[in-house]
Amino acid sequence: MNDIFDSHTRSLTSPPENGTAVIPDNSTDLVHVTRAIYVGGGGDLALRLLDGTDLVFANVAAGSLLPIRAARVLATGTTATRIVGLW
Repeated sequence: MNDIFDSHTRSLTSPPENGTAVIPDNSTDLVHVTRAIYVGGGGDLALRLLDGTDLVFANVAAGSLLPIRAARVLATGTTATRIVGLW
């Protein structure tokens, strides 16, 4: 496949190039720190940020794309579903 953007410099403002389904877990970090998180099923999203801060995004709407650097998606406090981590 021809990628006409292959020669461009990648940065945090570039679109993510990889992703994986996320299973919330209180004790295990994600394989990759995210650049964004997609929420397919709305609800609360509890995260541990890259700097170690835990916080909850309340009432995230289904179909939301959050540009956030998360190290972990916590099971406790997360009611959102169909979560995808992008990096």
